[in-house]
Amino acid sequence: MNHLELLAPSGDLERLKIACLYGADAIYIGGQDYSLRANALNFSLDDIAQAVKFAHNLNKKVYVTVNIVFHDKDLKGIEEYLRHLDEVGVDAIIVSDVVVMELWKKLNLKLELHVSTQASSLNYETVKFYQNLGATRVVLAREASKEDIKRIKEETGIEIECFVHGAMCTSISGRCVLSNYATNRDSNRGGCAQVCRFIFDADNTDQIFSMTPKDLNMVANIEEMIHVGVNSFKVEGRMRSVYYIATVIYVYRHLIDKVVNNTLDDAYTKYSLSILNRCANRDSTDQFFNGLPGKDEQYFLGRDEISNKDFLGIVKSYDEESGMVTLEQRNYFKPGDVVEFFGPNKEPITFTIPDELYDKDDKRIEVANHPQMIVKFKTNFMLDEFDMMRIKVFDISQFL
Repeated sequence: MNHLELLAPSGDLERLKIACLYGADAIYIGGQDYSLRANALNFSLDDIAQAVKFAHNLNKKVYVTVNIVFHDKDLKGIEEYLRHLDEVGVDAIIVSDVVVMELWKKLNLKLELHVSTQASSLNYETVKFYQNLGATRVVLAREASKEDIKRIKEETGIEIECFVHGAMCTSISGRCVLSNYATNRDSNRGGCAQVCRFIFDADNTDQIFSMTPKDLNMVANIEEMIHVGVNSFKVEGRMRSVYYIATVIYVYRHLIDKVVNNTLDDAYTKYSLSILNRCANRDSTDQFFNGLPGKDEQYFLGRDEISNKDFLGIVKSYDEESGMVTLEQRNYFKPGDVVEFFGPNKEPITFTIPDELYDKDDKRIEVANHPQMIVKFKTNFMLDEFDMMRIKVFDISQFL
């Protein structure tokens, strides 16, 4: 079996730490320049150095996106930037423009060269071209089918990275100019306005129109992806919340491990799908993997994107002597609510919120109703920093 990697997104240091702790083998981040997520917080040069140190201490890898399509003015400072990434120990850069690939080779950098999904690689001849430039991995276009993936792997032997979860582009990966045309914001230089998410009025009717693809979700196809040769399973979402990252990475970590250990069953797959479908606000499907998507994989006549309030809090600390947990609240909860704790080192634990709740000053409170307030209460089990509390909705026994 190929080496398997779960690759997580991170928009800042907090999310990087969550991704590492919840089971990612590697994390991809963007710097404040040359990255396609210009609206994310992104990482300063000092942040990148801190990220590498934290991840490497946990035996995780860090990849930095340098994947814009470069205009002449964008080349200013790129050589110094690449040298800096190499010096602080970044494991790889993710690149779409040949000029950066050639510069990587010229500078004789230690970090690896990975080809971005923005390069729209969908056939083995294209992948061989990048191999000859020194690439050790290619992130295939989201539009790759399982037949494409298998043939590319057979013909090249290169490391294959594929997206398994998150947003889709309404165009071919790396080829969209809707944002440029409609808003003068360059989608291939970090400024995508996500025009494909807009709601339009249809002419002379009361109907609305959109062209939004449903999100990608490969839970049901993980085992087959492994068999056709995928090495790295990539989650989209550098601008997503800590809860989203923790939940998605936690689920895919368990799925991959269960495939490897030959313990994955239908019940766990269905349970995983149910959990993931609640932490995102769009429907999801497997898109191109099993064939061309049709009308059921796309929103045309509008959609509801209602964010649920499942995420109730994140553990800040736990006192073993008193059994008191200190939690940073994220959504309303009260005594008697049935909740669930989950974390990097524990299976989900069902718990009923006790009558006695306290604030940061140890004063008794009736409910937790202020965003990010500190709440304390006792549990009969140990918790760790960065464990999370959510509404209890599903139990795997429901799917047996």
